[in-house]
Amino acid sequence: MGTFSVRARVWNPADKRREAVVELVVDTGATYTVLPRTLLERLGVLPIRSVRLRLADGRIVERPLGEVGIEVEGRYASATPVVFGEEGVYLLGSVTMEELGLAPDPVEKRLKPTEA
Repeated sequence: MGTFSVRARVWNPADKRREAVVELVVDTGATYTVLPRTLLERLGVLPIRSVRLRLADGRIVERPLGEVGIEVEGRYASATPVVFGEEGVYLLGSVTMEELGLAPDPVEKRLKPTEA
């Protein structure tokens, strides 16, 4: 499947005044949404636990996991899991897409509403 991006608004659920607009790569291979650690720290998002992740190159890493509020395509989630990632990594993961009721359409390269 080819990749495509979507614009999203993310915020700290504990302080909704702290928000950012980001461009996320839709990644059906990613379980969790990933944002740069520096962005999450600027929003005041705190880690709630660590998760082990298998990267595309096969490596297994451990990263902090927190929660952000997110809006994509006019659909809101008050909180979704987010991995504290490296600089320049902006991914929309499958957990968040399912929470928002959206699925990727690889032909039209956009997200479409789904039925639960």
